[in-house]
Amino acid sequence: MILKKRVYRADKKVNPLLGILLFFISLILLIITGPLGFIYGLLHTLFTKGFKGLGVYTLKIAISVDQLGNVMMQHLLNVLWVKKDGYKFGNRDETISSALGRNKVLGTLTGFGRGIDKLLDFIDPNHTLDSIDYYIEPTEEIIDKLAWIYLEDGKILSTRSKGKEKFYIPGGKRELGESDAQTLIREIKEELTVDLDTASLAYMGIFEAPADGHKPGIIVRMTCYYATYKGVLKPDSEIAEIAWLGFNDQDRIAAVDKIIFSFLKEKGALI
Repeated sequence: MILKKRVYRADKKVNPLLGILLFFISLILLIITGPLGFIYGLLHTLFTKGFKGLGVYTLKIAISVDQLGNVMMQHLLNVLWVKKDGYKFGNRDETISSALGRNKVLGTLTGFGRGIDKLLDFIDPNHTLDSIDYYIEPTEEIIDKLAWIYLEDGKILSTRSKGKEKFYIPGGKRELGESDAQTLIREIKEELTVDLDTASLAYMGIFEAPADGHKPGIIVRMTCYYATYKGVLKPDSEIAEIAWLGFNDQDRIAAVDKIIFSFLKEKGALI
């Protein structure tokens, strides 16, 4: 059973005057209390947890500063480091290195961006790729979806929606407040009329790729789970067709599904 509840929600629109006011209040608090809190934090951590604890404490600060930089410098970085169709910097929940890694995967770094990426990789091999954070809050650039992975005789269950040409691994978007398990159970019941066995849900992985049918720079993030089911599979709701696809059906599926197919092929689970 999936016990951890993950709830992703994009930022709400706020009054611009409120944003400016809160910025100045936070700036004043940082200037006044920041140095005192930092010095106390260093000493407290050093005496209670030693140098190992001090390293953890300073790493947390470094990540927070990195996230601040991703927001503060977003417009400049979007011009200098990524192409127009690239994944944009600016998610307050993401580090600069994570956004760099996503653009590296997408192949949308500029020459300057590739230079920065190589420098970071020289200091720490595969730094940007290892820094990609798959649990950040969604924005307008990230479509957050869940997918049910069900294999039979070396092929994977796939569906085609009405009016669409490509097949997709069944699943869908979460509703506000839903956990991963709740989303998958609801979506699969609506699309295929079967009930997923909650106790059999097993996390497979998270995969990202450019979102089909959207403007450049939009990414779909697919969180995948294995599970068994009860009932008889049949298309319902917006689903027009069910198919069992193999690795060679690459021309019939979406970009993110191609990555998932390759992953399953490498594991020997897909023919």
